[in-house]
This record gives sequence, C-alpha cells and structure tokens, in this order.
Amino acid sequence: MDASNCDVASTNWTHWHGIPWQSAFQVVGRLQARIAKATKAGEWRTVKRLQRLLIRSTSAGACAVRRVTENRGHKTPGIDRQTWSTPAEKWEAVKALGDQHHKPLPLRRVWIPKANGDRRPLGIPTMRDRALQALHLLALDPVSETTADAHSYGFRRDRSTADAIEQVRNALGRKASPQWVLEGDIKGCFDNISHDWLLAHVPMDKRMLRKWLKAGYFEGNVLFPTDAGTPQGGIISPVLSNLALDGLQDELAGMFRTVREARTAKVNFVRYADDFIVTGSSKELLENEVRPRLRAFLAERGLTLSESKTTITHVTDGFDFLGWHVRWRGGMLLTEPSKKNVGRFLDKVRVTLRSMRTARQADVIAKLNPILRGWAGYHQSQMSTRTFAKADHQIWQALWRWACRRHPNKGRRWIKARYFRRIENRDWLFADKDQMLLTLTSFHKKRHVKIDGKRNPYDPADEAYFDERLARRMASSLAGRRKLAWLWQQQDGLCPLCFERITNATRWHVHHVVKRSEGGTDAVSNLRLLHPTCHQQHHANESTVKT
Repeated sequence: MDASNCDVASTNWTHWHGIPWQSAFQVVGRLQARIAKATKAGEWRTVKRLQRLLIRSTSAGACAVRRVTENRGHKTPGIDRQTWSTPAEKWEAVKALGDQHHKPLPLRRVWIPKANGDRRPLGIPTMRDRALQALHLLALDPVSETTADAHSYGFRRDRSTADAIEQVRNALGRKASPQWVLEGDIKGCFDNISHDWLLAHVPMDKRMLRKWLKAGYFEGNVLFPTDAGTPQGGIISPVLSNLALDGLQDELAGMFRTVREARTAKVNFVRYADDFIVTGSSKELLENEVRPRLRAFLAERGLTLSESKTTITHVTDGFDFLGWHVRWRGGMLLTEPSKKNVGRFLDKVRVTLRSMRTARQADVIAKLNPILRGWAGYHQSQMSTRTFAKADHQIWQALWRWACRRHPNKGRRWIKARYFRRIENRDWLFADKDQMLLTLTSFHKKRHVKIDGKRNPYDPADEAYFDERLARRMASSLAGRRKLAWLWQQQDGLCPLCFERITNATRWHVHHVVKRSEGGTDAVSNLRLLHPTCHQQHHANESTVKT
C-alpha cells in the first residue's frame, strides 16, 4: 500500500487524544525509508516528491507537534510567549501547520554561559516555527543520514561522542598509526555558514528555508537581521550545519590518486559537529596539503579556520578532544578525561555544595547523584579509573568541608558519625539511613562498541542492528534501576500503545495498570513504561469512556 494512502484516515481525527500514534508513526517511517532509498539511488526528483508528500501529511504534522511539546525545551517560549501545554492547543497547532504562507517570527536571543567563561548565543523560535522545522526535518533527515560522512558523529541519530573517541583510537591506537594530528577549530560555525550555499545545496523547500534563515532575532527590544549562519536553538539547525560540513571526509580522501599514496599519508578524519581532527604521517603533510584543502572547503561555505586554535600536534604531546585527553605514552594510546573537563566537573560539585549549605543531607545526595552518574557515564568507556579515584578524593574533601561548616562547635568524630557511614568494607561513605552518595570508582569501565559508519537508521535492512545497539545502551543507562530495566526489557523497548521505541531522548512515564487509588501496587506486574504523550492520551480517553 502506498504510504500516501495510509494518511487518509488522519482526516477523521478530531482531537489530540484521538490520534492513533502507531498509525501516524508508521506513515512517517515508511515515507522516510522511501526518501532514504531514493537518495541512495540518486533519484532526486523522487526525493523531492516524497518530501513534499511527507510534509503535507497530517501524520507528520502530528509527530512534529508531539516532538516539540515533549522535548526538554518545550516550556521555553519564543517572542510570542506561547507554549502549547494543553491538548486543545496541540490539536490547533497540528491543523495550522498546513498553512504554506506562514511567515516565521524573529527569534528570541538569550545567552548561555560556556565552560571557558564566554557566552554562547541561543536563538529560540516560537512554538509554531519549531513545529514547522520539526516537520521539515522529518523529510530532510533521511537525506542527511544517507549522504553523511561515515566518521561524522555529532547531531546524528544513534551516534555519540563515545563513537567519535573510539574512531580516534582506531586511527591512532596502533604502532603503525600516524604520529601527527591536526586539531581543527572553525570560527563561529553556526553563526557564519553562508545562506547562499545552504539555499543552493540543501535538498528541501527553498522558500521555507530562506524564511527561516532571514527571520532575524530580537535581543531585548531591538530587532537584528540575520545575514549568515543558522541559529543555535532551532531544531533543524544542527542538520543544516552537518550538511554544510559533510563531504569534508571525501575531500581529504580525494587528495591521493592511488591506494598506496593514501596508505603512506595515513590521513584519517573524525568529526563531531564542528570539532574535528585529521591525522597524517608528517607535520609537513598536514601543514602544506591538508590545511589548504580545509581552508578552501570551508571558504565555499562562508567558514574559516581559526588559525590560532587550529594546531598540529605530535601524539606523544597529546591533545584534547570532546572532553578527553588523547596521548601516546608507554607504548600505548591513552584516552583519559582531560584536566579541563575534570576541573569543570569538580567546580560544579563544589558550587552545588555551596548553594546547599543549609540543605538536608538527603537533598544533597539527591542533587549530586545525577551529576556524578552523568559524568561517570560519559567517561566510563575510556581509561578513567585513576581519574575517578582522584576525583572521589576531592569530592570527599568538599563534602567534609561542607559538613564541618554546618557544625563548627562539634568534634570530628561526631561529624563523621552524623554524615558518613561504613558499609561492608568501605568506610567514609557519605550516606544517611535511606540513601548513599555514589562514588565514581563504583563505575567500572564498560567497553563501547563503535557504530558501523555505513549503517543508516532509515534503512529497513539496518533496523535490527540499531535495535540491538539501543538495547545495549538502555541496559547501561538503566543499570542500578532494576525495575525500570526489567520493564524496558519485558516490553522489548517499545511503548505498548504506539509501539515506538522508548529511549532516553523520548523519555517515559511509569504507568500503573491498576491505579494505586483503586488498590494497585508498585509491583512490576502492575507497571508499564509509556511515552509521556501516550500516557496522557490513555488517561484522557479513559476518563472520556467513564463519563
């Protein structure tokens, strides 16, 4: 059956909680798979036709509205100060997405502090513009994934920084590996990408793309034009930046006429968003041949290399990449948390403790544990054991100072007995009667299996491959939360209402089959994991039936 015919039923939808999400996701998924297939075959007329079909689909509009009302920024308004918080508002939004003459409103600019003390501009579109971007992204992302560089890992489905650092290890981890590394730094990548290049090369509705690019932004009460760049904060902006930088890997591979030349040069490329490295057999190769190629490639897109920050380093000197320090030492390649990354993490812990001088110990533990779990999970796949032990000691010192400041007139033995416990063979654990602060050394190294760069999440043939990777990732992220992990496995990682994947990105609600108010318990046999929207829809329809 043609995917376009499957959307006819959507004309009978009358309200937000009446949307059959399983059917909507199936319509969108089938069209996306066809777009990816046509892109791979180079059938660009078919791609354009299928994209137009998808964008006009009510199912796609519903999925777009669902995305922008479920993600982490759904409570942050644009310049119109609107958020879609009720089912009625969401349904009106779905119906309004069909207006092809909509003119995007300017962005609301805010400034986000960066780790180095600088500030990063963030442009916040209105909810309507976010939903339209999400709608067009449904049609553009299959193209982007199909044409992307194999070793590009940022802002892409099912790819992460862990994949990027593993590729760095593949490129540099052997005795015969290249010894020189060019660390690339692009000046204001998001802010300077050429609008003309994007309009000429991005395969999507040019009229709508031009409207977004030229919408401008408000800072305070002043309207500023946008003559270049894609604003950070727009849902579609990361994919646009990826499309601008994709092709760089092939550009470097095209430097060599024969396989022998390529093997001798040992040029490898790894990119995460606008951070990238290029390896080479000599400093002269990277300086005289690779760097000019990079400059020319970026210049076509309105971008430039930061000459002061783009450096060429020998692997024995080491370099920082994505929060890790990579260095060849003692006959092996070390990938450890970088000093800057560790410093920022410890500063965050200390600032949190200072802000909770008078808080209960249980509240401090509840606040710090997610911070510790997140940082340890990020570095868990690399050589972090020694760093974790040192960081644990510094965290203990900060906790001891916190406890002593609260009780200046008490002795050290009293303070230890009040805030620290001995559990099994470990002493000085920060714990109360009900919970304990996690230690970084309790997170043992877990080997990360790098993604196959040739796999495509929109290709049905690769579906089993990505399902297996998702299962491993969710098992790791739910470690220590046995009940949630068991529920996720029992449901095969799917929401039982819409039969779509439940991931950390989609989030989930724990649903009681028999309500607790009606005698239901928290036993796993009475629990289900549902998407937030599916959970709300279930209870809304349930109350409608009862009335």
